[in-house]
Amino acid sequence: MDQPVSVGASVETDVESVWSARKSKAARLSIRLLGPLAIMRDDVPVALPSSRKLRALLAYLALAPRPVSRSRLCELLWDVPNDPRGELRWCLSKLRAALDEPGLHRIETEGDTVALRLGDMSVDAVEAAGAVAEGIETLGLDRLRTLAQLFAGDFLDGLEVDRSPHFGSWLTAQRRRFSACHVAVLEHIIGLVPQGADEAGAYIDKWLELAPFDGRAHVALLENLARSGQIGAGEEHLATAAELFHSEDLDFTPLREAWQEIRARNAGATPGTRSEPAFPFPESPVAAIEPESAATRRASLAVMPFAESAGTGGFRGGLADGLTHDIITRLAKLRDFFVIARGSVFALAEKNIAPEDAGRRLNVDYVATGSVRSLPGRFVVSVELVEVRTARIVWAETFEHKPDDIFIVIEDIGNSIVSSIAAEIATVERNRALLKAPNSLNAWEAYHRGLWHMYRFTRQENELAQHFFGEALKLDPTFARAYAGMSFTHWQNAFQRWGDRDRETALAFESAGQSLLVDDRNPAAHWAMGRALWLRGEQDGSLLELANAVDLSPNFALGHYALSFVHSQSGDPQSAIGSSDHSRHLSPFDPLLFGMMGARAMAHARLGEFEAAAEWALKAAARPNAHVIILAIAAHCLALAGRQDEARTFAATIRSTLPNYRADDFIATFRFDRDGEALFRNGAKLIGLN
Repeated sequence: MDQPVSVGASVETDVESVWSARKSKAARLSIRLLGPLAIMRDDVPVALPSSRKLRALLAYLALAPRPVSRSRLCELLWDVPNDPRGELRWCLSKLRAALDEPGLHRIETEGDTVALRLGDMSVDAVEAAGAVAEGIETLGLDRLRTLAQLFAGDFLDGLEVDRSPHFGSWLTAQRRRFSACHVAVLEHIIGLVPQGADEAGAYIDKWLELAPFDGRAHVALLENLARSGQIGAGEEHLATAAELFHSEDLDFTPLREAWQEIRARNAGATPGTRSEPAFPFPESPVAAIEPESAATRRASLAVMPFAESAGTGGFRGGLADGLTHDIITRLAKLRDFFVIARGSVFALAEKNIAPEDAGRRLNVDYVATGSVRSLPGRFVVSVELVEVRTARIVWAETFEHKPDDIFIVIEDIGNSIVSSIAAEIATVERNRALLKAPNSLNAWEAYHRGLWHMYRFTRQENELAQHFFGEALKLDPTFARAYAGMSFTHWQNAFQRWGDRDRETALAFESAGQSLLVDDRNPAAHWAMGRALWLRGEQDGSLLELANAVDLSPNFALGHYALSFVHSQSGDPQSAIGSSDHSRHLSPFDPLLFGMMGARAMAHARLGEFEAAAEWALKAAARPNAHVIILAIAAHCLALAGRQDEARTFAATIRSTLPNYRADDFIATFRFDRDGEALFRNGAKLIGLN
């Protein structure tokens, strides 16, 4: 067994009193993981054997979202001992003795898996993680104060397990995670308590202790000092902070400018306050960064170098670094949000700056982190996307790939990671914009509010989308994606016959042209132009623009879908199938998934593969936001497959909305070649839509 360690040592009396007070109102059994590990039953400490690995096992099971296999636990904690499963059984037996009660088994084993059933137990780390998942910004001051009291120290403070690299990586990640949670709780408390009060000062001091390079913490302290009339103390702190930032080659300009603005607002707070700083500080060695206008702010992301556990001894330049570089490059090519350059994130990583701390130093909204493990017969890549200000894990996933070809690994896994990160950021930003008053939106938020309405696919929602894209462009006339969104709404009006087709086609073309004028490297601009040219009947030009879109950004799913859409009607149907599959691989939950499936259905029909066409058309029609044209694709494909009863059901549904709908309407919607037109007219005839 491993060596004993004193892990359950006592902590400060005030922390213990808080812990006891919480337990008296909560479950009878409580586990503390934030600080030295401790178990309490009815305010009485529960004794544990002095095994480090037993404590590590308890903590890992407490945070595991699902049962864990015994093989995973052995790999995590035991460095090839004589009998890892025997040691695991010993640890589990001791945990049962500590946690189980008559008729209540908290350690559960089923098959080869182990789980800790929390049930009536309270676990401080689980409560903190739950609050973050709920949304720290939604919590009231009292709840935030209670959460702050949970953080009695580092996660599993004082616990280290020798010769267990996998557990060491997990432990480091959890300590960073909960430190970021603690910072987020403190920041939101400070935003709610009265500035200048002693309580605010105590929380700010703790914030600075945890994140000494977080500019927001320094600004909060300076603001608090100024409001209490301590201008001299503010100047002293600023001089100290300047030396600290310059020692790390960090830009101090924003902090100095913030202090000047704070002093101006609080002028006269104390009689006799000096008008000039008492402690001069050197200019920053880094060029000043012009602050981004609030009206044109866009989401920002830092992708930190992925960690690699393959026995490389810290050598850089392997698969992990290659994958990180590829992800940064691909995300930047999307030109949807601001991505921190590779040099900056690698420089911070070389200084062993934790990802969440790096995110605060870089003043970004999101940080992506990951790890690469090389195991026998496979690579395993784990990724997390974290919202910096709330420490909330927005998205997490694990990818596995056979090590057939290193470039294939980077391509396949990189594609999935890039598409998922882009989609998750878009979702978070869209949801945030929906919660704000329409007249308070900046350009980025108005754009995302427009996207939300645009993807409802009704005439009324399309008009609302146009309004919000217009508001975004008033605030930022250089916003290429907002022009592309505006073009999309005019395209919908033409395609769905919600307006005069010629006029809406002209407007779609004009908006796409504006998008290209402001940013001809943006894939969305070329996508919008390609679709507008398709409306104008210029197929060759359309395909050229759409090819430019995916060349600029191979991860731009909508570009691949648009290629599929055009090829499915009068181009190459095999290419249409390939582009449809690739677009769905890149964006498996896309709002336009029904279109991707519908394009594949029409391509199969043109190839004479009617049963496949019918199945893909049914999948498209089953999507919750599928509109009447998708239902028409399903009706025609089912008819061609000889499934007349199903086809007539769709035809009846269409005519309940559009009583005079005919084959001419379906044909006029698309740009079929002569054979395609004859094919679908035949399908319409079979079900009475001719």
